[in-house]
Amino acid sequence: MKRIAVVGLGYVGLPLAAAFGEKREVVGFDINAKRIAELKDGVDFTREVSRDELAAARHLSFTDALEDIRDCQIYIVTVPTPIDEHKSPDLTPLVKASETIGKVLSAGDIVIYESTVFPGATEEVCVPVLEKVSGLVFNQDFYAGYSPERINPGDKEHRVASIMKVTSGSTPEIAEEVDALYAAVITAGTHKASSIKVAEAAKVIENTQRDLNIALMNELSMIFSRLGIDTHEVIAAASTKWNFLPFKPGLVGGHCIGVDPYYLTHKAQAIGYHPEIILSGRRVNDNMGPYVASELVKAMIKAGQTIARARVLVMGFTFKENCPDLRNTRVIDVVKELREFGCNVDVIDCWAESHEAEEEYGITLIDEPGADYDAVLLAVPHREYAGKSSGELRGMMKNNGVLFDLKGVLPLGESDIRL
Repeated sequence: MKRIAVVGLGYVGLPLAAAFGEKREVVGFDINAKRIAELKDGVDFTREVSRDELAAARHLSFTDALEDIRDCQIYIVTVPTPIDEHKSPDLTPLVKASETIGKVLSAGDIVIYESTVFPGATEEVCVPVLEKVSGLVFNQDFYAGYSPERINPGDKEHRVASIMKVTSGSTPEIAEEVDALYAAVITAGTHKASSIKVAEAAKVIENTQRDLNIALMNELSMIFSRLGIDTHEVIAAASTKWNFLPFKPGLVGGHCIGVDPYYLTHKAQAIGYHPEIILSGRRVNDNMGPYVASELVKAMIKAGQTIARARVLVMGFTFKENCPDLRNTRVIDVVKELREFGCNVDVIDCWAESHEAEEEYGITLIDEPGADYDAVLLAVPHREYAGKSSGELRGMMKNNGVLFDLKGVLPLGESDIRL
């Protein structure tokens, strides 16, 4: 049985490595020595894989030494694919991972990519790097596959094995081998795509579709706010129709939905097509942070408050609830805008790592909320926060304080404002 190396042990790579590690020998490789040391001690800071699950993956070992994966025959790449400050794809992690694998690649090996990319990236960007570094010839000496990740951070119901996996390979024979590889651990089954490009495109449109649906709800929320209608009531009413899709308004961040559409639009523009609808949805969602802040400020003014030096508590800073992932969190946009208005903003998050918030965003998280706030913004409803009553939340505010329930988790009428 071929030995597997999973390159990149984040939210995607570790759960996959653990799933394979229950059945066959697999080496988890990451350049972060601190991460490797923690995993060897059974600690996963992402909270995606428990100590018991790591122990159950008895065939899984961890390393940050390249030589430890030289004798592997299958390499699965699960590194992040972010965007830069210009919202263009940043393929640096993917290229560096390919360079690393190229140094240990041998004849007959297969390199499978799981990172989200634009259609064509595997064969047009990654494979040439593998060829250059290894000196081997693609589809003659080594082969490639693509199987897009479908991890949903913080979701304990939909795990690696219970989510159907799309697979593909650079030749029909390799496609069969890649499909069989995943089928052995994916209980939900696999879908073998006809080509790597088809599999790449399938992944990028999954999140693009979701992004557009949320953008629609965000725009409707702005309209309904002007009409004096509660958006969540409207959605509940519309949801009584069997084919209505009950998406809800909110901030769109994270490493997928807020990023992946830019990979597709980048490729579209490269081939001479300007995508109107996708970019329009992105503009709506990218501007939601300032909109949330302005709506809160307007509500505070109506409550008779002075905005300059007003004290605001923002509860939750990660990109989604019940997850420590701070990547591309759009709560930062709300915080920055409130501070531009002159507010003094405290940010609390019981899931986030304080040092990461400081390093990535310059935000110092407080340990405990104070009192007498002029406004409380329930931005990310971690279960610790969503479990609080409106009375408890109002207990942290002045008598004329404003409670903003961004995602509508409190019963109707118990907050002063929500999207």
